[in-house]
Amino acid sequence: MELVMLSGGVLVVPVLAFITSFLFWPGAILKAYNWYWRRSLGLVVQYSHSGSYRFCYSSRGKPGGAAPSLLLLHGFSATKDMWLPLIKYLPKNLHIVCVDMPGHEGTSRTGVEDYCIQGQVGRIHQFVQSIGLDKRPFHLIGASMGGNVAGVYAAHHPTDLCSVTLICPAGLVYPTETKFISRLRELENSEQEESIPLIPSTPQELEDMLSLCCYIPLKLHRQVLRGLLDNRIPNNSFYKEVFMEIVGEKSRHSLQENLHLIKTPAQVIWGKEDQVVDVSGATVLQASLPHCQVDLLEDCGHSVSLERPRKAANLIVDFLSAQQVSGENAKKLS
Repeated sequence: MELVMLSGGVLVVPVLAFITSFLFWPGAILKAYNWYWRRSLGLVVQYSHSGSYRFCYSSRGKPGGAAPSLLLLHGFSATKDMWLPLIKYLPKNLHIVCVDMPGHEGTSRTGVEDYCIQGQVGRIHQFVQSIGLDKRPFHLIGASMGGNVAGVYAAHHPTDLCSVTLICPAGLVYPTETKFISRLRELENSEQEESIPLIPSTPQELEDMLSLCCYIPLKLHRQVLRGLLDNRIPNNSFYKEVFMEIVGEKSRHSLQENLHLIKTPAQVIWGKEDQVVDVSGATVLQASLPHCQVDLLEDCGHSVSLERPRKAANLIVDFLSAQQVSGENAKKLS
């Protein structure tokens, strides 16, 4: 057996184990990397229950203090770890909670009644109650599918929230359609079984998905791509089930249909080069929520937390600070 040696003659067995794992089990290495990253950011994975239903989430800090707690809802086929790049730039004193959405990662996988947008809103409300997050108003953040859920949550549970941030949210009627949305319409009308762009099953399809979601191309090692694919493929049938629910008639325009009910102070963050849901959706939100703050990011696509994490984190913190100041001014005037 060959030995791996460092200069000075020190035997480094862990290096050999790492290289072997990276070559043969890249998916496991990626999970270990996320574990390490969560740990380095001070996030702890926990579980809560609502009856027999289990929620998996990571959190840092404790509620209380001047700033509200933050609850982050990830997008379709992602996990709570989607937020790690953004959390890196959030102040350490904030209470942060990132939950796996219904059926994703460590949260219970049940059936379609929980995967439509209203179903997801109901489950997230159960989660909020299960950890006592509703004891004081919190700030809700959602991206893409999670943005759709966050908006509808704000419409139906306004007393839970002090404010909401919608990042490239799905669920709107967009003045300009992306090629992706047009492609979905073709798939819907097609009688043939075709691949869904956001559910890759080959390395090339994965690269195409990453190109769709990110404006700046990601240069990933082929083993990293293989690891990502290895971790996704076992869940592809579930992803398809969820996807068909959220693009179906019941959920397709759910945020649009609930905009008139949203009274919570809102922030909108959108990548100008979004190829999944067009940035023109920001004008729809601004027209329906006239006091919302809209921030459009240059050279950024759909994956804001991956492409522009520092900028997004700063915008969220600035928005929270502004809301806190306006709240204090309102108290003085009352």
